[in-house]
Amino acid sequence: MKASAAEGTGEEGTTPPADAAADVAADVAVAVPSAATGGPVSHAIFRVARTHRMIAGQLLRRVGLHPGQELVMMQLWELGPQRQADLVRLLDSDAATMARTVRRLEQAGFVRRCPCADDKRAYLIEATTASHALREQVESLWRQLEDATLANLSPTERAEVLHVLEGLESRLTQAAAQLGA
Repeated sequence: MKASAAEGTGEEGTTPPADAAADVAADVAVAVPSAATGGPVSHAIFRVARTHRMIAGQLLRRVGLHPGQELVMMQLWELGPQRQADLVRLLDSDAATMARTVRRLEQAGFVRRCPCADDKRAYLIEATTASHALREQVESLWRQLEDATLANLSPTERAEVLHVLEGLESRLTQAAAQLGA
């Protein structure tokens, strides 16, 4: 992605300016490396995911979060206190990554650990009052990310994109299960 497109997602607005959109459109024609010619869609998914995460990171930095941390917070806001193992399952994460994420959120003051009444070996992770003040901002940032991702698409096209992505996720989940992942 060109610098001007990345700069267009800064603090001044919610979507890249028109000239940045032209730069982004030019980037769509990225040549697929010869080693990836057997998987041009996979290469495109990688590029889209990388760019999406980069923009999400820029937006989330405004509220003191890193990509992925907001997903943990969303689960806690929605479901209330959860055991760390439950967060791993809910977010399809691994224990080490979740432990690191929870520790960083705790250091930032967004979550706290409380002993679990049912299991003396476990702790419940709960959102703090400070994090509840963050919820509206995170929801707004996600709307900005959605708008940047789907700018200029009709409601029908947006629904089609979602349908295709859900199908891709389903097929990849099946493939992962077959691979033993």
